[in-house]
Amino acid sequence: MLTFMIILILLLMIGAATLSASETSITAASRAKLYQMFKSGNKRAGLTRELTENLGLSLSAILLCNTLIITFTTSAVTDILTNFFGREGVIYAPLITSALLVVYAETLPKIIAVNQPERVLLFFIWPIWFIFKIFKPITLGINNFARWHLGFFGFKSKGNEEFAALEELRGAIDMHFSTSQGAGNERAMLKSILDLGSVHVEEIMVHRKNVTMIDADDSSSRIVEQVLASPFTRLPLWKDDPDNIIGIIHAKALLRAVQAHKGHLDDLDITSVVNKPWFIPENADLLDQLHAFRNRREHFAIVVDEYGAFMGIVTLEDILEEIVGDITDEHDIAVRGIRPQEDGSYIIDGTVTIRDINRQLDWTLPDEDASTIAGLLLYEVRMIPEIGQTFMVNNYKFEVLRRHRNQITLLRVRLLPES
Repeated sequence: MLTFMIILILLLMIGAATLSASETSITAASRAKLYQMFKSGNKRAGLTRELTENLGLSLSAILLCNTLIITFTTSAVTDILTNFFGREGVIYAPLITSALLVVYAETLPKIIAVNQPERVLLFFIWPIWFIFKIFKPITLGINNFARWHLGFFGFKSKGNEEFAALEELRGAIDMHFSTSQGAGNERAMLKSILDLGSVHVEEIMVHRKNVTMIDADDSSSRIVEQVLASPFTRLPLWKDDPDNIIGIIHAKALLRAVQAHKGHLDDLDITSVVNKPWFIPENADLLDQLHAFRNRREHFAIVVDEYGAFMGIVTLEDILEEIVGDITDEHDIAVRGIRPQEDGSYIIDGTVTIRDINRQLDWTLPDEDASTIAGLLLYEVRMIPEIGQTFMVNNYKFEVLRRHRNQITLLRVRLLPES
């Protein structure tokens, strides 16, 4: 009988150690590695996906089973010790059981699982998966009962899983590239991709005052001259009022029409070669707009506000630049707008976007309430500053260098050392 009890205790200890290692491996294993193993044909890796996608239920099932094993182990040890020491065995049993479980069923298995979580998880996947399936109804009932009680305290247990996953991915990017030399551009690109869904078109569009536009009432020869003189291949065409955009002139289509016309250019009907304008709301996010560009096979869109007024334009290149940075070719007019100074400050044009500044200088200027550096200063100070005035925004010092009417056109910005 004694031999049977000792063997039972050893088996229970092995079971507790297995469950402890499994618990740690589930939380520490890389989902990306497991997914790659699954794509490579590893069937056991496929089972892990169900466990990791239902992490709360998996851990609850393991903890419930482990609790039962610990209870049986304590009872078995108590039975043996009471036979040897009488009633005092009841005192010795929990002390000895706790020492054995902490060392051999908790600490050692967890150390092994932390060092090789994917390998440990795949090794024990079948018993864990069966435990998960067997105890799933019980753990569902327990979890729902617990959530029902938490509801009395106003606690919501269901969070935004998509947001949590994105934050986890951002953290992984920061952690990985923080140890890599010269990897700032790659980190910025990856994080920019994740941010596409939270950035609106109005934050990156070319404002209407900076858009080169063509008046439809001009003569055809004059329109051709303007198109040829412009560095852009697509230009909005308006009639009677700049808000009334009737089409988009494509330089290549216009040149084909000119070549085919073979006559006096003023006789050319410009409206016959323009494309229909595509209007989009200013609050559209970049991810949706990128999909829209791809689905419509378009590269150019007109941005309007809630009243339908013309606000600016956005192109496919503008969205791509949000990911990879500025893209320039031999026809682009390069205007960086950020000029470093010897004293460590930067002279920045007021129209430069905060996202470009943060990406280029690795700063953390807030971009939730304004898209440009001038807009950020106006939002923070709630006034039209005078030339020469200085302001503190977070840990940055702003000095107004130039102003055109009510628009701030040039700033000196310095990142102050943390005190």
